[in-house]
Amino acid sequence: MHKRILAVTSLMAFASMLAAAQTTAHTPPTTAQMVANQVARLTKLLDLTSAQQTSATNIFTTEQTALAALRTSLQTAQTALQTAITNNDAATIGTAAAQIGTLTGEQVLAQATGSAAFYAILTPEQQSKYETLGPLGGGPGGFGPGGPGGPGPHGLAGSH
Repeated sequence: MHKRILAVTSLMAFASMLAAAQTTAHTPPTTAQMVANQVARLTKLLDLTSAQQTSATNIFTTEQTALAALRTSLQTAQTALQTAITNNDAATIGTAAAQIGTLTGEQVLAQATGSAAFYAILTPEQQSKYETLGPLGGGPGGFGPGGPGGPGPHGLAGSH
C-alpha cells in the first residue's frame, strides 16, 4: 500500500511539472544573448583578446541585425508565395520566388561579410585554428540562424 501511495504521489508530481512546463512559453534568445554566447564560445576556442571580443561583438551584432530584417522580409515573401500557390497565380509565384532568391542571397552576403570581418581580426594562429573547426564547429563556410542549416559558422547553438 505504501508503494502505491508513493507511486501515485510521484506520478502526480511529474504530471504537475509537465503541465507547468507546457504552459511556459519558450522565449528565444535576444540578439545580444546570441552574440554574447557566440563570442564566449569563440573566446574559449580561439583565446580571443578583450579587443578581439569587442570587435567580434560589434561584427556579430551588425550581422544579426541585418539577418533579422532579412528574415522578416523572407517570411513575408514565403507567405505571399504560399498564397499565390493556393490561388494558382503564376505571375505572383514567379515574383515571390524571385524575391525569395534575392533575399536568400542577401542572407548569404550578410553572413559571409560577418565571417570575413571576424576572420580579419584573428591572428594567423587563430585563423588556422578557426579553419580546422569546419562550418558547424565554428569555422568558415556555414550558414547562420535564418539561413540554410540553422547553426552558424561561429557556433553550434545557432549563434551566428
